[in-house]
Amino acid sequence: MPGTRKLGRTTSHRTAMLRALVTFLLENGKIETTDTRAKEVRSLTEKMITIAKVDNLHNRRLVLAFVTKEDVVSKLFNEIAPKYADRNGGYCRITKIGPRRGDAAEMSIIELI
Repeated sequence: MPGTRKLGRTTSHRTAMLRALVTFLLENGKIETTDTRAKEVRSLTEKMITIAKVDNLHNRRLVLAFVTKEDVVSKLFNEIAPKYADRNGGYCRITKIGPRRGDAAEMSIIELI
């Protein structure tokens, strides 16, 4: 797991939450979440895209072990990763949008570039 942010959750809950967020980001291309979650999701998403740049069985199994939907994995290998073939990183952009109304948590939008 990259980073040392615990996000106020147990290890299993944190891992499940980050897997879901990475899956939703790869599926939709853009999600709205808190700043600290976005920073963690960015590092994990960029690792998945870097792995998917080389399309072989081993890499597909590595990504399938983390991403929760098979159709998102095929989309990652067939559509998303080829777009970044000549890029060495920086696949995600985080844009801060201000505090959340209920608890004033800093919110941001993370999207694929």
